[in-house]
Amino acid sequence: MMRPNIVVLMADQLAPQFTGAYGHRTARTPHIDALAARGMRFDAAYCNAPLCAPSRFAFMSGQLISRIAAYDNASEFPASVPTFAHYLQMLGYRTCLAGKMHFIGPDQMHGFQDRITTDIYPSDFAWTPDWEAADERIDKWYHNMATVKESGVAIATFQTDYDDEVEFTARRWLIDRGRDRAAGQAAPFCLVASFIHPHDPYVAQPEFWDLYKDAMIDIPEALPMARHDPFSRRVMEGIKATSVALTEAEIRRARRAYLANVSYFDSKVGAILNTLKEIDAIDTTLVIVTADHGDMLGERGLWYKMTFFEHSARVPLICAGPGVVPGVAPNACALVDLLPTFVDLAGGDARLPGGPVDGRSLIPLLRGAADPVDEAIGEYCAEMTPWPVFMIRRGPLKYIHCDVDPPQLYDLAADPNERVNRADDPAYARVAADFAAEVADRWDSARLRADVIRTQTARRALAAAMAAGAGAAWDYTPPRDASQEYVRNHMDWPVVAAQSRYPPRGGSV
Repeated sequence: MMRPNIVVLMADQLAPQFTGAYGHRTARTPHIDALAARGMRFDAAYCNAPLCAPSRFAFMSGQLISRIAAYDNASEFPASVPTFAHYLQMLGYRTCLAGKMHFIGPDQMHGFQDRITTDIYPSDFAWTPDWEAADERIDKWYHNMATVKESGVAIATFQTDYDDEVEFTARRWLIDRGRDRAAGQAAPFCLVASFIHPHDPYVAQPEFWDLYKDAMIDIPEALPMARHDPFSRRVMEGIKATSVALTEAEIRRARRAYLANVSYFDSKVGAILNTLKEIDAIDTTLVIVTADHGDMLGERGLWYKMTFFEHSARVPLICAGPGVVPGVAPNACALVDLLPTFVDLAGGDARLPGGPVDGRSLIPLLRGAADPVDEAIGEYCAEMTPWPVFMIRRGPLKYIHCDVDPPQLYDLAADPNERVNRADDPAYARVAADFAAEVADRWDSARLRADVIRTQTARRALAAAMAAGAGAAWDYTPPRDASQEYVRNHMDWPVVAAQSRYPPRGGSV
């Protein structure tokens, strides 16, 4: 069986609803759209935690965040947790991470053989929430409405600086794999190129801003405060959406910039796909486009992520490559499903993982076969809630539970905008009761809350100690030895020129 190369192109905070591939009427995403046209589009793919680091740790490990204590953006990702990078390297793959993965802790590799950029965010415990003071804002790093009000156009931002570096280094790494193959080294590879866009701040470069006009940007429907569930109200208060008024012009400008940044990310997808063509690997590579979570972007009056509504919790998942049947997969699935999928593709089996795996392989769906499983599980244990929040998406139904809040049940087939909570609807009484019983059986919420608070207390103390100078910083610095780069005195110039030329002289492009 041919083992494909694997390339994951990950966006940050990309709701699938804002791409052409998923039906947005004005989004300019030609490269993502073309990938979807020749591959499998998953229409009910979810993150397992609607926040950056927890979602990414679940993606990497194939495990739910409650199993590995990956609660928030300052939770350590333990070195003892195996990732798909470990497994793929064991199976003979060359592995590489370019871009953001928000690893927290001293292990900044987590199985990747190569890591070619630093991260964009801190790798220590400074961003630890406090559930014992859950109503208190941490202004240094909590979201607020400033990023909406300050949205617009700029030639450069720290985010464009970062994503341009990710593109450049990822392309160069892929070209090196072409050079390897030309030299007779044909090991399959796995590259994760993870970009920060379209994550806020909503500031776009003119080239992409000009793809849109104000008249093309719709205004989402906000809900009266009385119609919001308690969790949503806590999030709105935490991000200051209840105290800072937004004008229609500000909302439109933020959404225009977001769409522009989606197009910017799409351009990065195009650049990586073009490089795969240039090294003659496009037909032997499974390409995945996905994200760590979505963005409410004003829907219901909410912004950013941190809830289990569709715009926040759903992610794009588009897969194209050898053995993938073009089509649409309606089954609910989640990012934890990618680890067992990759292990399957690489020729591993269920005996390989060195720990529990909460996901399932998506190979049957990729090949156009039926899958009896139609389920995604979500957990949220971070800021703006004092208790864990759980989600079960099964078939068309979505159930959301938090011990201190009334339950929520939505029938997405009848109510795709999630406007009607069916939890107290007599017609849904049996299914609501079954979901409630399943939550009680699956999770010990009080015990989980106690563990969250325990780790928060320890991490805040450690963050203070590190701020005072204890220990070395964990922020990753890519290794580089300039004495071995390009042409140096100990090298033979013609040999370097011949080795670095791709395709080799006499070869074809």
